[in-house]
Amino acid sequence: MNRHYKALELDKILSQLADEASTMDAKEEAQKIEPSFALFEANELLKQTFDAHMLIGRFGAPSFGGVGNITNALRRAEAGGCLNNSELLKVASTLRVIRGVKEWRQKSASIETSLDNHFSSLYTNKNLEEKITSCVISEDELSDNASPALADIRRKIRVASSKAREVLDKIIHSSTYQKFLQEAIVTQRDGRYVVPVKAECRGSVAGLVHDTSSSGSTVFIEPMGVVQANNDIRVLQGKEEQEIERILFELSALVGSYADDISQSYGFLCELDLIFAKAHLAYKMKASLPILNDKGIIDLKKARHPLIRQEKVVATDIRLGKDYDTLVITGPNTGGKTVSLKTVGLLTLMASCGLMIPASDNSELSVFRRVLVDIGDEQSIEQSLSTFSAHMTNIIGILKLTNKSTLALIDELGAGTDPVEGAALAVAILEKLRERGAKIAATTHYAELKEYALKTKGVENGCCEFDVKTLRPTYKLLIGVPGKSNAFAISKRLGLEDSVIDRAKELVSTESRAFEDVVETLESRRQSLDEELKKAQELTQKALLQKREVEKELERAKLDAKRAVEQAKFDAEQLVSKTRAQAYALIDELEKTKKAEKFTTEDKSRLKKSIKALEDEADPITKAKETDYKLPRKLKVGDNVLIFDIDKKAVVLEEPENGSVLVQAGIIKTRVKLSNIRLLEQKNITTPKRRERMVTKDINSITKNEIDVRGQTAVEAIIAVDQAIDSCLLTNTHMLTIIHGKGTGVLRSEIQKHLKTHKAVSKFRLGSFGEGESGVTIVELK
Repeated sequence: MNRHYKALELDKILSQLADEASTMDAKEEAQKIEPSFALFEANELLKQTFDAHMLIGRFGAPSFGGVGNITNALRRAEAGGCLNNSELLKVASTLRVIRGVKEWRQKSASIETSLDNHFSSLYTNKNLEEKITSCVISEDELSDNASPALADIRRKIRVASSKAREVLDKIIHSSTYQKFLQEAIVTQRDGRYVVPVKAECRGSVAGLVHDTSSSGSTVFIEPMGVVQANNDIRVLQGKEEQEIERILFELSALVGSYADDISQSYGFLCELDLIFAKAHLAYKMKASLPILNDKGIIDLKKARHPLIRQEKVVATDIRLGKDYDTLVITGPNTGGKTVSLKTVGLLTLMASCGLMIPASDNSELSVFRRVLVDIGDEQSIEQSLSTFSAHMTNIIGILKLTNKSTLALIDELGAGTDPVEGAALAVAILEKLRERGAKIAATTHYAELKEYALKTKGVENGCCEFDVKTLRPTYKLLIGVPGKSNAFAISKRLGLEDSVIDRAKELVSTESRAFEDVVETLESRRQSLDEELKKAQELTQKALLQKREVEKELERAKLDAKRAVEQAKFDAEQLVSKTRAQAYALIDELEKTKKAEKFTTEDKSRLKKSIKALEDEADPITKAKETDYKLPRKLKVGDNVLIFDIDKKAVVLEEPENGSVLVQAGIIKTRVKLSNIRLLEQKNITTPKRRERMVTKDINSITKNEIDVRGQTAVEAIIAVDQAIDSCLLTNTHMLTIIHGKGTGVLRSEIQKHLKTHKAVSKFRLGSFGEGESGVTIVELK
């Protein structure tokens, strides 16, 4: 790996990435990753990682476990070679994982990603996978079901073995032979069944000697009675081996025919494994997607060094390349200067490798063709290099390679030599790097470089914050403020005598002391302003939250008001339509009565009731419901009262009699029931709110699909039927059942005569069995 990348510890990040991968090939590729110099390519790599990160968050991660490198096995099978059980099982396992990954993607197929080409390139072959797993049981055994011939051979072997054991069992349990046997057992030698016979009795048992014990006291004899059975078994075992070899060749040929597809899919599977490993690492680092550019602009927000434990790392903001091309970082040792340099460099390399970075959203990084670094003490005894010489050697190399697309990171620039010469060299080196167009971040302790940054356009001071109260660094990078080394404060905290520190302060030049005082004053003011800014931001955030809540409440109120108006309009339309229908029905009835020239007192009373009902229905004011109210005392003349149902104040004119009382409301005198009167006390008159509302009766109470007119006259029944028909039309009901009873049939006849001329009636009929027969009329509306 490039030594500059190694100095920034990119190799450690890649090792962490390799640990997240599942396949060995993906692990090896992770260690070999190189940063991309092209903006388009780097963005594509980041997009793939981000899409995998999103898919894991929404659907969980796919499994890549159980995959081995099968490239060599595939090529051998393609060339006509025979694969063994282990290799075939690896092929089946790889096919199973490929199928599992593709099925996992199909669950989220509705979301398009930059990884779709990888997933669609995965080749699945479930038939081949199942063929191998059904034939190969383990690395040492094939299934009897691998072929009918193999099953038949193994069945014959079992039969022959059973016969041989039966003969041997008879021998070892025979009283004739037991005295010649060392043990009454059956064993095997070279795949043939034998019995252990005492050496001195071997002539007493007819058979073939296959082996002798180490002590020589036992010989293993194959009795003549089982020789033929053993021979049959050996022949069958030979056939079994031939059949197994044939099956393996057949499976290998099948694998070879798909070798290219499987090999290509394996390559895409390893690429997906590496991409999802990047996503897993991003989750572990709590990383985000950076915005890339090729203009040298770096704007990191709350960036964290990925190799420092999350509970200890301090997030910091780092900017470079927009308003200035050079950042000079000063401050005390162990204050975080070097970590800031490494954070910039390492996150730049990570983004170019397609890795998300541990920083806040909308952080911005640039793609550089070269990231050149001089960090750490690289003195070498073998090469006779001092610390200064080693640094200068590195810087010379950096100057040779620097161009416009270079990020140069230099730690302790000009250190290790005389301060005056070192500072002069440091300024000259910065000028040369800037002249060649590089973006530079350098750390130093030299006051001359702080002054150079203050006076030079395009060069900015930065410092690692130091808390003078606790005398501890906060590790936050502050840009625009030159840092103090705080050598005196740190020495005092460590226990150096005050007299020594005071003497040292006297020896510092007046100009240097004045400069440090200015820096200290600026730092104090900055900290004060930071606190005020933090409070202002908190108040602003609180105000924004309150504003959002008020806007939500206002929007909700507007929506509720709009709904209420729409509901009121709907209710009013329903009321108008129903009233209009009832008015038309009443007019029709009047016309019919006028034509009949028979207008009796009963008809007149009935029409008055209909008109009153129509008025009540159309009245948008609903009277207040009666309650269990009781008058606290007897009413007397002059009492202020409330007529409850119409919510009207009145004055009592006469004493109550027969459950009612005479009152005057405005200019109107009327007699009102006592139950409808509420006494208003003079000292505490409380008037209920006006109880008015639009009539919003339940549609179900208006619309019924049947009406009972039994006991009514023809005129009353026809009016009721018309009202029912109108209600049905308003609610889009197409069937109406009129219950008129059987009786003399006059009411039925009048109703049906009316229905024949009604414009809304399509047809009608008498009820059938179960519907009421001739006692009801079923009306079908248009």
